[in-house]
Amino acid sequence: MIQATVNGKNTRTIDGNKIDGVEYEWDLLSLENNNFHIIKDNQSYRATVVSINHEEKTMLISVNGNDYEIGIKDKYDLLLQQMGISAKSSAKINNFKAPMPGLIREIMAAAGAEVSKGDILLILEAMKMENALKSPRDGKIKKVNITVGNAVEKGQILIEFE
Repeated sequence: MIQATVNGKNTRTIDGNKIDGVEYEWDLLSLENNNFHIIKDNQSYRATVVSINHEEKTMLISVNGNDYEIGIKDKYDLLLQQMGISAKSSAKINNFKAPMPGLIREIMAAAGAEVSKGDILLILEAMKMENALKSPRDGKIKKVNITVGNAVEKGQILIEFE
């Protein structure tokens, strides 16, 4: 079972062929390049999956030229919501740790700096490769615990967020 919210307003529960408990039948043909042809109640629809954001669980779909932003919650998201736990708040990262042992080659972040999710924080050399390590979230940097030239171990806290 999933819950789909269309354009931030209409929420529907989908369970197999049932939408809000009502069974629907349609013919769906997958075409090239994320395009689909759908026939429902003797009406033809052309749908295109324009974009998908797996991390945010959202997608943009165009149906006969009309765009719809769809937000998806699966059974686990719904269970967390029912328990009063926000998946986004529980995933908040305050300590940015080294994903592998290596050598700090460059640091782009500084204490007090505001960063956005995806901004490059530093360059870590590991196994003769330079890896650009990106911010896992938006936020303000509290402290940078390393300097250029430091050797770091996997799991070592490199940067702390406020």
